[in-house]
Amino acid sequence: DEAIREGLAHPGDPVKISRKAWRTGGSKMFVEVGSEIPLGELLKGMAVVSANDASVAVAEFIGGDVESFVARMNHKARELGMTHSFFRNPNGLPAKGQVTTARDMLILARDYLHRFPESLSLHSQRYFTYNDITQHNRNALLKRYPNADGLKTGWVQKAGYHIIATAKRGDTRLIAVVMGAKNPG
Repeated sequence: DEAIREGLAHPGDPVKISRKAWRTGGSKMFVEVGSEIPLGELLKGMAVVSANDASVAVAEFIGGDVESFVARMNHKARELGMTHSFFRNPNGLPAKGQVTTARDMLILARDYLHRFPESLSLHSQRYFTYNDITQHNRNALLKRYPNADGLKTGWVQKAGYHIIATAKRGDTRLIAVVMGAKNPG
């Protein structure tokens, strides 16, 4: 979103899918090596279904390579005051030395929503279809609570289920961060 806002990228820009992006594990969009997918479609896959393959493709496109993009992520984290986070990849998959806290995720979510409120139109989508594969958003609050509108879920075997949930009623926005739950909902 930041690169788009700064005019460095556009949602329609074609992003060529590398072998590294294609073979990324976890939640996927099921992109094919060598295909070109519009940046906006990859962002939608990341927002709605936590597509790790899309995260790597976007990192390569925006940063030139994953390592440079992750360095930018860590720089931004420090700039925001996220003092207990260090990232090793763009998608949150387990990596030695990668850490974060609920407080730091709250800092990130609050800044993200302040700067990119329009992103909730993606995060609140309950389904995403790419290449004739329809997947559901794992944020169960979107169907259980009418004011829920985002933001992100995750799961890793060692740490459990995580959610950054957002809801708005009137002029009041609530953000809740839960990490390490034993089940998703």
